[in-house]
Amino acid sequence: MLQPWQTGKVIRIENETESTRRFWIQLPGLERFDFKPGQFVTVDLPIHEKPNKRWRSYSIASWPDGSNIFELVIVLLEGGAGTTYFFNEVRVGSELTLRGPQGVFVLPEILDRDLFFICTGTGIAPFRSMAHDILLSGKAHQEIYLIFGCRKLGDCLYKGELEELEGKLPGFHYLPTFSRESPAPGLRTGYVHQIYEQICQERSLPASGGISLQPRPASFYLCGWKNMIDEAKQRIQALGYDRKSIHQELYG
Repeated sequence: MLQPWQTGKVIRIENETESTRRFWIQLPGLERFDFKPGQFVTVDLPIHEKPNKRWRSYSIASWPDGSNIFELVIVLLEGGAGTTYFFNEVRVGSELTLRGPQGVFVLPEILDRDLFFICTGTGIAPFRSMAHDILLSGKAHQEIYLIFGCRKLGDCLYKGELEELEGKLPGFHYLPTFSRESPAPGLRTGYVHQIYEQICQERSLPASGGISLQPRPASFYLCGWKNMIDEAKQRIQALGYDRKSIHQELYG
């Protein structure tokens, strides 16, 4: 059953990077907005006559806090009608027609295996939500690896916040990597794939008999551009994980 459309009001806007903005949206018609970390909302923007060409979906970047306010983080895409509207037309006080929460890109109730959150760009949004929710709920969990692929240092969304979270959430590892930065001490360069491959290989477990190695139990959550996700799925399965261990949310 389709959810009803409702009106949200933009109450705050901040620039996160040169091309990325954070939008805080309040739902005055609700006392609280309940959602699961990893879900998204669909916004109906006045950018086309046909409804299905007006709809844009964005992952919720905040976490459930009992309020009726949530956050979206949106990057300005060249030629993107939806993001251009957000950047050029949406102001504090603007009203948006939206529905949600939607989606099944969510964590299981029991976190009994390692979690790999692998993302690029604004694909970090659902993982920011998940990590904060795990901290606030006090839920038992195994190791969590947030592997964030960026081009340049200036593209690294929520950097200070996630570094701080690494010190608050036991077993949480924040691992940004930069594909267009020169190597420097303390700076990871390259793509996301080498990072999770190295971690998985180092943490492999001896198989029965102790001769060969088998992968440590893990779940992989992928969010970002299609090319990254497609390559990651192939590489993760080559490490010995089955397709059921991989969950994805793509955009673009």
